[in-house]
Amino acid sequence: MKRSPWRYLWKSEDIRKKLLITLALLVLYRLAANIPVPGVNREVIASIASGGGAAGNLFNLLDLLSGGTVSHFSILAMGVYPYITAQIILQLLVPIIPALERKMRENPRESQSWMEKWTVILTIPMALLSAVGQINIFRSLAGVPVLDNYGFTGSALLPTLATLFSMVAGTMLGVWLGQLISEYGIRNQGLSLIIFAGIVSRMPANLLSLLSDQQNRWLIIVILAILAATVFAIVFVQQGRRNVPVMFPGRRIGNRMSMPVKSNLPLMINMAGMIPLIFAQSLLTFPAILASYFLRSQTAWVANLAAGVNKVFGGTSAWYGLLYFVFVVAFTFFYTDVLFAQQNYGENLKKQGAQIPGVIRGTPTQKYLTKVQRRITMPGALFLGIVAVLPYILSAVLPQSAGSGLLLVSSAGLLIVVGVVRDTFTIIDTELKVHGYDEQLIKN
Repeated sequence: MKRSPWRYLWKSEDIRKKLLITLALLVLYRLAANIPVPGVNREVIASIASGGGAAGNLFNLLDLLSGGTVSHFSILAMGVYPYITAQIILQLLVPIIPALERKMRENPRESQSWMEKWTVILTIPMALLSAVGQINIFRSLAGVPVLDNYGFTGSALLPTLATLFSMVAGTMLGVWLGQLISEYGIRNQGLSLIIFAGIVSRMPANLLSLLSDQQNRWLIIVILAILAATVFAIVFVQQGRRNVPVMFPGRRIGNRMSMPVKSNLPLMINMAGMIPLIFAQSLLTFPAILASYFLRSQTAWVANLAAGVNKVFGGTSAWYGLLYFVFVVAFTFFYTDVLFAQQNYGENLKKQGAQIPGVIRGTPTQKYLTKVQRRITMPGALFLGIVAVLPYILSAVLPQSAGSGLLLVSSAGLLIVVGVVRDTFTIIDTELKVHGYDEQLIKN
């Protein structure tokens, strides 16, 4: 009978070492997440988190991306979000700046090292700006300072610089731990696992909150059923591929020429992952944050306009859900186009002598594949849009107490959890097979 290679997971010394290193680094990150920023007023932070509206939405988004550290306003309050922002900025600059695009095409390996180096460098100013913005935004939303002795003049200057430097250092610590995990632990999963650990750490508290609701305990079965169906749908869509047939030329072996080889080029239905949800939520939250500065304006029409903007973009209106869906779909197409253009399949296949039957090599191949990718992106984009607004839809159908904690985490958080678990299992399974622990036929 067939036995899974997973039964040998702990027997492989190399794999066991990688798992222990990964676990140790994640524990270290979670311990550092409890070190508070000097002088933080936790009561003010708690009031923002429970306030709802635009403030609550922004707080939950930042808390998600930081791995749950914003709720403690620790030195890791920004998590690895500045690094992700820097990475996205550089990815978007590649098709805009011809020199960068040419550099990426001519020497992909060297360009990858260049991108990684400048992503880390760009993370530092992004983290500094994010720290200042985070403190100022929370102060504006709460109406009172979130930090004692904060300012850039007088005696508050040195404590302020110490606070900002500690937050930037916390972000770089998170990035460094993520890189250590990718290098010595589970490869290429460092930053994902750090965010994943923060999201999962909050799920038990959300589940206990649902269980404590005596009036709607029957809804737990409904919630778990919807959660299971959503996870299944996410896995199904994430695994979705469109296989484009490709003919590779035969090779000369001695005096013989081998026959051409027919293969497939798999194109992903959802190539953008959860990035469109972050883009959309960040963009939709910005008008409400901007309006919050004018809610107490002495001019009546300014205050009324700010109140109207805050109502539409505050995260509780039906218009917000509709705009969220549209923005997620639009950003999915946009980000997929950017990523797909960087792959440059047309030139890569041409260099290998490969050809899609009936399509000319080079630029026509890239145009054809781009057309196919956009076509199959449609169901992926619509699915991401539905997942994004699912909590809003079910909050309108189910009792109010059940809607907020329906998926135990946000939509983006659920996508991250499912994606990281799927990728991690795939990597571990590959490692087991590389080490010779493949499925074995064993007699009964």
